[in-house]
Amino acid sequence: MTQWLLDRTFHSASGDEVRWAVHGEGAVDAPAVVLLHGTPFSSYVWRGVTHALAARHRVFVWDMPGYGASGKRDGQDVSLGAQARVFTELLAHWELDGEAARPAVVAHDFGGAVALRAHLLHGARYERLALVDPVALAPWGSPTYRLLGTHPGVFGQLPPELHRALVREYVSSASHPGLHPSVLDRLVDPWCTAEGQPAFYRQIAQNDQRFTDEIQGRYGAVEPPTLICWGAQDTWIPVAKGHELASRIPGSRLRVIEGAGHLVQEDAPAELTAELAEFLRAGR
Repeated sequence: MTQWLLDRTFHSASGDEVRWAVHGEGAVDAPAVVLLHGTPFSSYVWRGVTHALAARHRVFVWDMPGYGASGKRDGQDVSLGAQARVFTELLAHWELDGEAARPAVVAHDFGGAVALRAHLLHGARYERLALVDPVALAPWGSPTYRLLGTHPGVFGQLPPELHRALVREYVSSASHPGLHPSVLDRLVDPWCTAEGQPAFYRQIAQNDQRFTDEIQGRYGAVEPPTLICWGAQDTWIPVAKGHELASRIPGSRLRVIEGAGHLVQEDAPAELTAELAEFLRAGR
C-alpha cells in the first residue's frame, strides 16, 4: 500500500473538517475495526495494519482534527477532550454506536487516551479494545515535549528549515531502529506547511495531563476485552507503564514486542499485526 488517501470528509459539531476512509468495504457484514493514531503522527502509521486487516474487516481510519490531512486552523481545540468528543460523533456518523454494531478499536499513543475517554466519559461501546503504547497514566510527556508545549509561541517563530529539522529529529526518536526516509518525510510534511507549523506547537500546548488524570482512576470500569501492546525499547513511554496499565484494566493482557520503540507499527509491523489479528479473531 504505497498510496494513502483519506477520501471522505466529516464535519464535527465544532466545525472541524475530519478526513477519513474505510477499507475492506466489499464485505458489508464484516466486523468493523477503527484505528486511532497518536501525536505527532497521522493515520498513515496504520497503512500496513489496515491492508492486512481489511481482508476480514471493514477498517475505518481517520486523521484527528489538527493532524495529517484534516483541517488545521487558528484557535482550534485539538485537546484530548475535544478529540474524544469528535471520535464519539464519528462513531455515530459511521453507524457504529449501536449495540449490534459495536466496533473493535485499536488506538496508539494519545489515541489510547481518546478511546478511553470516549468509552468512560461519553458512553462509546467497543467490542474489543487494543491499546498500543498508549498515553494513559501520569506522568507523561518528555522534557522536550513539555518545553515545546510551554513555549509554543516562541518555537512557532522558528524559520521553516529549523522547524522542519526539529520535527524530523523529534519524530525520528519514536522509532528504535530508525524510520525509512520516505516514511519520515510523510510523517513530517503535514507539520511543515504554513498551517502545519503553528498546528504542531498548538497540539503539544493543549495536550495537558489533566485529560488522563480525569479518567485514570476509572480504568477498572473498562468493559471490553483489552489487549495492551508495548514496544520493549519505547523511550517515549517506558514499558513499565504497560505493566501498570495492565494491572488496572481487569482481564487485560500485555504483549511486549522486542526490537520496537514507540512506533511499533513501523518498527515491528509483522509482530504487531499478528497480535492484533489474533486478538480480533478471538472476538468473532
